[in-house]
Formats: sequence, C-alpha cells, structure tokens
Amino acid sequence: MTHADVEAIVGGHHGDPFRILGPHAIKRDWQADAWEIRAFLPHAKSAEVLAGDTVFPMESLHPEGFYVARLATHPSRYRFRVRTRWDVVLEEEDPYRFPPLLTSFQLHLHGEGTHYEAYNMLGAHLMECEGVPGVRFTVWAPNALGVNVAGDFNGWDARRHPMRLRDGGVWELFVPNVTPGAVYKYFVLSRLHGYKEMKADPFAFAAELPPKSGSVVADLTQYRWNDGDWLDYRAKTDWLRRPMSIYEVHLGSWLHTDGHRPLGYRELADRLVRYARDMGYTHLELLPINEHPFSGSWGYQVTGYFAPTSRFGTPDDFKYFVDCCHQAGLGVILDWVPAHFPKDAHGLAYFDGTALYEHQDPRKGEHRDWGTNIFNFGRNEVRSFLISSALFWLKEYHIDGLRVDAVASMLYLDYSRPHGEWIPNMYGGNENLEAIEFVKRFNEQAHKVPGAITIAEESTSYPGVSRPVYANGLGFTFKWNMGWMHDMLRYFSLDPVFRKHNQQNLTFSMLYAFSENYVLPISHDEVVHGKASLVGKMAGDDWQRFANVRCFLGYMFGHPGKKLLFMGSELGQYEEWNSEASLRWDLLQYDFHNKLQLFVRELNLLYLRERALWEVDFHWSGFEWLDFNDVENSVIAFLRWSRDRHEVLVVVCNFTPVVRHNYRLGVPRAGRYHEVLNTDSSLFGGSNVGNGGFVDSEPVPDHARPQSITLTLPPLAVLILKPEPLAALAEHGDVP
Repeated sequence: MTHADVEAIVGGHHGDPFRILGPHAIKRDWQADAWEIRAFLPHAKSAEVLAGDTVFPMESLHPEGFYVARLATHPSRYRFRVRTRWDVVLEEEDPYRFPPLLTSFQLHLHGEGTHYEAYNMLGAHLMECEGVPGVRFTVWAPNALGVNVAGDFNGWDARRHPMRLRDGGVWELFVPNVTPGAVYKYFVLSRLHGYKEMKADPFAFAAELPPKSGSVVADLTQYRWNDGDWLDYRAKTDWLRRPMSIYEVHLGSWLHTDGHRPLGYRELADRLVRYARDMGYTHLELLPINEHPFSGSWGYQVTGYFAPTSRFGTPDDFKYFVDCCHQAGLGVILDWVPAHFPKDAHGLAYFDGTALYEHQDPRKGEHRDWGTNIFNFGRNEVRSFLISSALFWLKEYHIDGLRVDAVASMLYLDYSRPHGEWIPNMYGGNENLEAIEFVKRFNEQAHKVPGAITIAEESTSYPGVSRPVYANGLGFTFKWNMGWMHDMLRYFSLDPVFRKHNQQNLTFSMLYAFSENYVLPISHDEVVHGKASLVGKMAGDDWQRFANVRCFLGYMFGHPGKKLLFMGSELGQYEEWNSEASLRWDLLQYDFHNKLQLFVRELNLLYLRERALWEVDFHWSGFEWLDFNDVENSVIAFLRWSRDRHEVLVVVCNFTPVVRHNYRLGVPRAGRYHEVLNTDSSLFGGSNVGNGGFVDSEPVPDHARPQSITLTLPPLAVLILKPEPLAALAEHGDVP
C-alpha cells in the first residue's frame, strides 16, 4: 500500500479497493507474521477493531478518515467500533472482509449473452454472507475506472463503498446491514473523457417517486400469491383458439379520486378489476408501468426495466393487483419497450462513459423522432439485459403476456431515416439483422413460460411476424392489425353517402386476414394528438355518431381476429384522451354514453358466449363471405364458423342511415335465425328497427345457396343471427 493508494481511496477513484481495504497479511522474508486491517471511515473521529473479546485501536493515516489496525494473527471475524464526528458510537461490519459472491459461471453466461435471468445476478439483492445480513450490489460497467455504491446508508458519500471488479466488467460489493427501502445509486467513474455520473441501477427492482431518480432496495420474496388456479388454466390454454377481448388501460388516467389523484395499484385491484370483469373483458393491457422519469411519455421512455413505477405503489402492491386480476379471471398484458430508451443522465445512456447499451454511431443509435437511444442488439450483455427484463415480468410478476412496442423501428435500419442517414447491413439491405435475431431469441425464451403470449406492434408487411421461429418467423403469438384499423377509421370518418365509393376499405383486410395471427386494435395512439376520440372520428350528428360507433364495434367483433379497445372508447368521450386527467365517467349520466357502455358490455358477453366468433380466427375455414358486392347499398354479409362447423353466425352490416326493407340474403341451412345482436336496439340507443327477434328461412335460392332469409336492415347497424340447432327445430316441428 502506497501513499498514492491511500489518496485514491479517500478520493473515491481507486479501481481495486480490495487490494487496499480489509484484512491484509504483512509479509517479511516471505513469512506472514502480522496483519493489517485497513478501513476508509470518513465519518469517524476515532475507530477500533473488535475481534471476539479483543479490542484493537486503529491509527489514522489520513485526515479524511483512512484508518489502520495491526494484529498479530489472522482476524477471521471482526467489526469496527466507530465514534463519529458527532460523538455517536456505532458498530459496523467491514464490507471488505467478505469474499466474492458471484460465480465464474454466472459471469461467463452474462458475457456470452445467455444469462436470461440476469436479474438474479445483477442489481441489489438482499442476502446473508457469513451470517451477516446485507445487500449484494452488482452492476455491469466494463469501461469504468471505478464504481462506488452511494446511498442513504452511507450519507450519499460516493467515496465510501468502492466495488470489486470481476470478469467481464461486472462490479460487485456486499454491503452489510443495508435493509429494504434503502435508496442508492452507482457513482461511475469512467476510464475515458473524465466522465463521472451518479447512475440508477439498471436492474433495480424499485425506484424513488419521480422526479427523484434513486434506486430502492426491494425484497421481492415476501408476497404470497393466490393465483395458482389461473396459472394452471393459462398453461393449458391455446390462446389462438380462445376469446380475447382486451381493455387497454393507462393506469394514471383511468380514474382519479376526488382529490384528483390517480388510483394506486391496490385501489385499481378493486375498482379496475371489478369494472373490466363486469364489462366482459378477458384481458387488461397496461401501457408501460416500468419506471420512467417523464409522465408525458406514458411510460414509453423507460429507465427502470425491472421496476414497476412507484407512482402507484410498491412492487408488492403491483403483485397484489396482478393477483387480483388473475383471481377474477383476467389476464394481464404489459406494454414492453425494448426498442429504445431515454437519454436522462441517471439512466442507461452513456452508462460507463461509453455507448454501453446503445450504438455509438447516431445513424444506428439514435431515434431522432423520439429523442431516444436505440439498444445495441448485437451486444451479448444487452441482449441478456432485455431478455432478462421480459422473463422477469413473466416469472416474477406472473404477467401473462408482453406487447412489444415499436417493433418496426427495430426491424429496419432506415426506419424514419432519410437517405444517407442510415448504415446498410452486411448484405447491403435495410434489415437490422442483429435486432431480428434478438427478437427471435426473446420470443423463444418468453414462450418457455407456460401459457405466456407475445404481441407485436408492427406496422409494416414484414413477413412471418406471428409465425414460429422454427418456421423462419419472428416468433410472436399475435400481431396488431394496424392496416385494418386505419382502413376502418378512414371509412367511418366518411359521410355515408360517399361510403359506396370506398367499399374496399371494408373488404381489403380479408385478403391478408390469415397471413398473421392478428389482434384488431383501437389503441391509445388513435385517440390522441389531434386524431379525435372514437366517437369524434365518426360522421354525422350525435345520433349517427353513436350509431356508427356501435356499427363499427359490431363489425370489429364479427371480423376474424382478437379484439382490443382503449379505455374511454366505451364511454363515448367526445374529447381526446388526456393522460393527465381522469376519463369522463360523468358522461354516464347521459343516455347516449350510458347505453354505449351497456352495448360494449353486451357485445363482450355475446363474444364470450359464441365460439364461432373466436374459435377459428386465423384460418379461412372460420370465415365465409355471403356478399361483399352490394356496393350501392354499402352492405356486406359474411359467416363465422366454429371449429367443428356445428355452429355458424350470420353477420350483416348496413353502413348507411337508410333502412333496407325486404333484404334477401342466402343462408347456409334451413331453419329459424335468431337475432343475437342488433346494434340498433333501443337498449343501446338505437331506433329499434329489426326483425322481431328472429326470421325463418325460405327455400328461395340466393347467393348461391338453396335457402335464404328476408331481413329488415336497421340503419348504421350490424345484425348477428344464429340458426337454431337442427335438433331444436325438429322438436318444434319446424323441419320435415
């Protein structure tokens, strides 16, 4: 130990603190005949070593608090007794007497990018070492000269707890007697450019309430789950053949208290879960709840990839919310953002004085539209970080699925970039080969969790997004059908008199409906930033607008594909979604809005009852056109079949405000057809035009079928008709 070593320790920039601090043999003639215990105790006025019943005084070698005690034998266990500068006597453990805790195998897996549960290795972990409780802090910073842990347990003195460097640029330190709730950061001193910064823990399990940005030590082992039945059911379920009606929610603006405060996780576990269950939804999809500094990003600019935001409560509070969802029969899908991250100084950006998580070259490493950095998907440790984040939510929080944001921006090197501002791949193309490989590995690992699903928000025609990796696909379970959404919203914004010239918007989706496993979304992005609310997009006066919404949703639930509706759409809000305010629940006192909410509920319940609406969503055998040629009347009709072909529904849509009398339509078999849905019912705010609840078929050929029915088509409405089973008709004497 040299004077320079001591100066480096007290200055907080020694890169190898275990070479200096802790117990060390003092050798003479190659024989160890004495020991020194060295400590940096800047808060001490004086200090002693307690070894069993023996007390050894410590000598101050530096006025900043560097102390040394000399012992004749090896001190197996010892503590410090410190009289602080405020004359308080404390007993403390020495972090520098404990051995390394990470195994070489863990470090090897992390370095090769195959440690897919790296959250068990990196971050802040409560544990015992040699019978002493504390926290093992671990962080990856390969280009750091030194990394120190600073927190409320050491007075935020960034010099106090320098860490030990392990293989692969991983730093670790066991700090005794740190308890849950402790706030901390890593002080990273780079080898390059004189860079030094206080960084939040990339693997932190909790964080301070923004705008504070400290990481928080959390114990994730205490919560006791009660959702075993749900997990068993989920593991046995093929979600491709089950109903999925997803309620997309931004937790911060779903409902505010009288004091204009968003509900917390535990309040939402009561109010939101009960509401979604009663409305007939099967899943909740949450806009990102990962910790994020800027509320205006809605959670899409993430700094805490392993931490639920503290805006609504603790990690255990969020577990309670998920648990309650599962006990109520609701799945939980999280929006997850592996495409990019913000540039906030405490976050991942420029983490160790280099572009560690991102690309150095802005042509590959920067999203200029969003002001964020792009992950370096070609780096082993970055892939490990992201896949570990995905598995963390699926395993630790029992999340049922991840909806991956901005997939298109990951797949293409020239995404939203002009010519000359992107770098082609090694074949000269625009595909991001490293990102594609990452997405495939992510999906392979995510689908190893029993019953878990993944959903891609992918807005291009990239092939095989929802096809298995072994079939040369990307491996997602589902893909959002953005084309259908945009075509339909464009169509419904037209005055009905012009709709006959745009019939292709209704029918075009059936040309590609079975090329992917589609979710039909009406998402948050479509009701904000000047795009108008769902009701606000519709043509006509108030009556027609609400009729159009019912008609649109009726067609949506008849169309093949799983369903997603953003919160507030069921209320008929006139204004766009405001992420800083509560939904307009007060509108339910008015007839139009109250009846629209009832309609959405009844539509969901009908969807759950009728397996023909969801059993064959992704194959042509579940869908059959009856008529898409009636352009003049803006009417289409089609069939939805169950998997065994025993059940069939007739869906007829009239997209004009004109009542169509004596409208003849061919049907698949003879019998009585019951109106199981009429979106024009007065119960839903309509004009109550219909067919008295049922119609009987006649042996009059039409639409290439020997049987047909004559209908009255209500205005701006969808009819769904279901034939009576043949056995029931025979019982009534209605068939020969």
